[in-house]
Amino acid sequence: MNRLSLTAKLTAWVVLFGVHETATAAAPTAQEARQSPALVWTDIRQLGVEGRGWTDTKDYYDRLPAKAETTVRPPVWNLARNSAGLLVRFRSDASAIHARWALTSPNLAMPHMPATGVSGLDLYVKMPGGSWHWLAVGQPKAQTNEVELVSGLPEGEREYLLYLPLYNGTRFVELGVPAGSRLQPAGPWGPGRRKPIVFYGTSILQGGCASRPGMCHSAIVGRRLNWPTLNLGFSGNGKMEPELADLLAELDPAVYVLDCLPNMLGREVAERVVPFVRRLRAAHPETPIVLVEDRTYANAFLLPEKQARHDQSRRALREAWRQLRKEGVKHLYYMPGDSLIGGDGEGTVDGSHPTDLGFMRQADAFIKTLRPLLKAK
Repeated sequence: MNRLSLTAKLTAWVVLFGVHETATAAAPTAQEARQSPALVWTDIRQLGVEGRGWTDTKDYYDRLPAKAETTVRPPVWNLARNSAGLLVRFRSDASAIHARWALTSPNLAMPHMPATGVSGLDLYVKMPGGSWHWLAVGQPKAQTNEVELVSGLPEGEREYLLYLPLYNGTRFVELGVPAGSRLQPAGPWGPGRRKPIVFYGTSILQGGCASRPGMCHSAIVGRRLNWPTLNLGFSGNGKMEPELADLLAELDPAVYVLDCLPNMLGREVAERVVPFVRRLRAAHPETPIVLVEDRTYANAFLLPEKQARHDQSRRALREAWRQLRKEGVKHLYYMPGDSLIGGDGEGTVDGSHPTDLGFMRQADAFIKTLRPLLKAK
């Protein structure tokens, strides 16, 4: 094979699979630079960032209001400054979409979670039938990044969805499209008023250890149901504390999903669940509330100590559920944990935190519970 033929094949492979960042290319000539359309950059705040439960935040991309800095524990406050679950939907007829964004921390990855999930961007496109399909990921290489997410898009306007980093804070995000292209907000998720599903939980809900921001189960649920979601997952700190009950009561969701057992021992469950639910129910008499058992450790089948922890926390949660129902609390639902990540041991990174497979399985389980509740709205 001659050099020209090999080069042509490599070029075709690069174009087909979109590996722009890893391919080595010569610098553009002056003529090519003149022919390349200039990019027009738009701050995504102008398009309407979703996943924010409060607008009175210290920084725009925080997940709790500014007043929470003095009411919640410091670890909760610090984690609330990560942009997990935040997203922007937009419509555009652009032939290419670029992004640039800045992060609050130089720690781009974790030993068991890649930089694309911790600090990256994740782009989806809506298909003609209404479903969402993954399109591109923004791979972070520093605290400030600029990447071409996708190019060579055919003519026509489409709806897109861009997720922000899960375990890093976001300073700004801008989208760049060729001059003359349209870029505008997407509009409602669907017909009627769709209040968000509010998820409150642990590191698993925050997205550990998804490969991309869009693979967190709350994000998958949102895409599958075409429904807005709020991600209030706090790594190691989803403990159903009174101050969090007060904050969640300020929201007006379609459903509350309380998924904190991975961070709570049986005695904490027994002490905190009932007063937490009472506070939410006092503020929202009709809003469905879902109590979720902890996912089963992937190796609990052979480790009695881990299985004992499940048994204790789940026993306490079931007793709290029964007590609340006896008190007359309506629209209270219960989700078992055994099916959340599957039973074959393949759904986690470390026995606890899901892989993308584990998150897909969790999303399937949550959708079975949530879909009927949303239809009743």
